[in-house]
Amino acid sequence: MQAPDSTLAAPSGTVAFTRWLAVGSLLGLILLGLAWELWLAPLRPGGSWLVLKVLPLCLPLAGLLRHRMYTYRWVSLMVWLYFTEGVVRAYRRPPMETALALAEVALCVALFVACVLHVKLRLRKAKA
Repeated sequence: MQAPDSTLAAPSGTVAFTRWLAVGSLLGLILLGLAWELWLAPLRPGGSWLVLKVLPLCLPLAGLLRHRMYTYRWVSLMVWLYFTEGVVRAYRRPPMETALALAEVALCVALFVACVLHVKLRLRKAKA
């Protein structure tokens, strides 16, 4: 088990903000994926198996909540898969699907920015 980091005991306001932005946008992606594929605009009536795409998003949630630097790093890479899906599904679709896809893209960008800033700020604080 990893020893608690002294810089994590009392995170600065900006670090705490990036943490909650990352967690919030990740939860938003999970909820959007579930709602999209089960109720709002599933590929097949009654829901689709594509709802399973949210399972990989559930894995990093505990790491983000526990301030695991490694989790922030790999989530910032994984999120691009969902960004790509959003961009592809926004192209030439009905308005409802386009809106959902653009919401997915916005949440992905927010998650990426939050993770990158979080890592950058924590590394800067560790050097000081």
